[in-house]
Amino acid sequence: MIGLLALATAATFFGAAFYVSIAEQPARLGLNDQAALAQWGPAYKRGFAMQASLAIISALFGAAAWRTTGSVLWAIGATAIIANWPYTLIVIMPVNDRLQASLSSADSSDTRSLLVRWGKLHAARTALGFIATAIYLIAALQG
Repeated sequence: MIGLLALATAATFFGAAFYVSIAEQPARLGLNDQAALAQWGPAYKRGFAMQASLAIISALFGAAAWRTTGSVLWAIGATAIIANWPYTLIVIMPVNDRLQASLSSADSSDTRSLLVRWGKLHAARTALGFIATAIYLIAALQG
């Protein structure tokens, strides 16, 4: 049961990240720079809280499944999903900080390029969510 909870939370993380990558980000980029930035601010804040929590919960469930079953696949899946934390803090956070600073300035000439870069960096989070979900699914199918 713990492994299925790891799988469910990783799949939810992946689904949310996938939605951002294929629906929200392209729609955001269809707006003018000011509107896109204005939409990004609250969407990022809400998305961060949700996805950060899902990554932690999924990793904890994955670690617990590894401990109870001894299958290393659960540990690998947990590592893949929690890798979103250091990736976000080290790679994406500098872009987030620059976008946040743009929110308070009247005009930022690099807003569009920052939003485009953010979307590309976020796609890696989607990939990590997919990898974790796939590994957890394989572990669950193996029993």
